[in-house]
Parts: sequence; structure tokens; C-alpha cells
Amino acid sequence: MKSTFLATANIALVKYWGKRDERLNLPTNGSISATMDEQLKTVTTVAFSEKLKEDEAWLDGKKAEGKELQRISEHLDLLRHPAKVSWKAKVVSENAFPAAAGFASSASGYAALTLAAAKALGLKLDTAQLSMMARRGSGSACRSLYGGFVEWQRGEKHDGSDSFALQLAPASHWKEFRNVIATVKKERKKVSSRQGMQRTVRTSRLFLKRLDEVPKTLQEVKETIREKDGAKLFAAVMRDSNNMHACMLDSRPPIIYLNDTSRTVMESVEALNDAAGEIAAGYSFDAGPNAHVFTEERHAEAVRKMLAEIEGVEGVQVCRLGEGPRELKKHLF
Repeated sequence: MKSTFLATANIALVKYWGKRDERLNLPTNGSISATMDEQLKTVTTVAFSEKLKEDEAWLDGKKAEGKELQRISEHLDLLRHPAKVSWKAKVVSENAFPAAAGFASSASGYAALTLAAAKALGLKLDTAQLSMMARRGSGSACRSLYGGFVEWQRGEKHDGSDSFALQLAPASHWKEFRNVIATVKKERKKVSSRQGMQRTVRTSRLFLKRLDEVPKTLQEVKETIREKDGAKLFAAVMRDSNNMHACMLDSRPPIIYLNDTSRTVMESVEALNDAAGEIAAGYSFDAGPNAHVFTEERHAEAVRKMLAEIEGVEGVQVCRLGEGPRELKKHLF
């Protein structure tokens, strides 16, 4: 009863920020993301055994304890229940990128954990069901069950049975699409995404206006993906990112994930677009200061050089669209 899966992070083009149900991780709005290639991967091995007295988890070489372990155990319980198994599990997970730094590590982490645990338990679930399972661990994890461009449907039902992700287009649809990532700060953020969402939903007046706008943005972004219209997509992505962070600033007390380097990236992208005479790139920031600058292959090198020259940028990498998760034969233990 052992299985290993690789899953990769997804970066939102239209952001998920805020929950209408904390326990089920049901979002206040739908979202659209791009699944990244294996530069942003998590590999997780799960093994169930009747010899284990309690769940055990190792994340990037460190033993999980307290709330971190409890969260993993509760997620495993979601899968143990339909399998009618009470055996405890050993989990070993390794990230190829920093955790809790705005790289969506929880998305790839819980996607890999869900897939590995389900396979180890012999559960026969379709991708939509697995997506809903992954959502319970981390909302955005439901999108990492697919490659390419993915939409997480908000859903309307109270039990969450209609809130899952669907693929909009495979990675092969837009081969020229790139995400040029500027690593700004590797430290773990002070306000977790979960805490930030709660505070925003509870205290931000701007957030209510955001919810009115998101449906139109979702439709616009779906059309730009279908037509592979980079200029329109990058403009919409920047607007949505700015809107989400404005809602954070409108919270009490304000939530500030961006820093001076992040703002310099924003200004530099705008300057690059002015110089190009078109919207050649669009920045986006999740709950962290690291920048995701979406562009196309023909502009990727110019964007990379621009980011590398910014003081405070520690590293730059160019990612393509990823194919989605896959099972590995080699286990981590």
C-alpha cells in the first residue's frame, strides 16, 4: 500500500482569494490558473501500514508536528474513510521550490498527497472526485490535478459537490506561453494565505466589489486563452492581481505581501510594455512578494534579463506550461 506521485504548482491568472465555507474550502469566486512545468514540482510518497501507531510525515527533510501534522492526518482521513481503512501512514514529501513563499507549494503538495494516498488505498475515483478531495487539503490544489489551463468552478451547492476543477486547454494549446518567475524573498511569510483570506473576507469593503467583477474577468480570460491573445490576457492578469492586493490593503489590519522589489518589478514590466509598443508581458503576485511575469516565448529572454537586473531579485527562472501530475515508480523511501 505505497504510491508516489509528482504534481506541479499552478499559478492563478484569475485569483482565488476568500472562502464561503472554511471547512470544505469552498471559494467565494471561481478562478483560472496555469499549471507549471516540473521546475515547480512536489514529489510525495505515501505508505499505509497496520504496523504504524500514528501518522508520520516528513516535509523537505523535517518531521511534521503539531498543526502541520494534524492537517495532513485529517486529509488522509478523508481518503481512509471511503477506503474503509484505519491504517496509519508514513508520508515523505519533497519540494523543488520554497514552501509558504508565494509559489503555491500547498497546491502541488496536496495534489501529490491526494493522488498518492488514493492510489495506495486502491480508491477508484475520477479526476473530478480527486479534485474535490485535493480541494479539502488546499483550495488551489484542486487545479493541480490537471495540466495546461484550468478553471476551478465556484459551485453553488453547500456540500461542495459542484466545486471542482476542469481543464480549459492542455499545455499543447499554447506552447509559446511562459511564466518568468522572479524569486524575491525565500523566507516563510508572516501571514499565511488562510489567515489572509479570513481577514480580507471579514474586514475589506473592496472585497465585495471584487466579487461583482470576477465573473466578467473569468469570461474574458477564458476567451483570451481560447484565442491565444497574449496582450488581452496579460492586461487582465495584471488588473486582477492588483485588485486582489488592493483588497488585502483594504483589510484591517492591512495585509502586505509585496515589498519594494515587488513594486519595482511592476514598474519594470510596465516600462517594458511601453518600450515594446504592446502589452508583451503581465505581472501577477500570489500571497507573497515573488513575481510571476507571464509572456510569450518571443519576449521571454527580454523579460528574464529585465528581472535579473532588478536589485533584490535573487533568482529568475523561465517556466513553460506543465502536463499535470504523474505517478512515479521510484519512491522517496
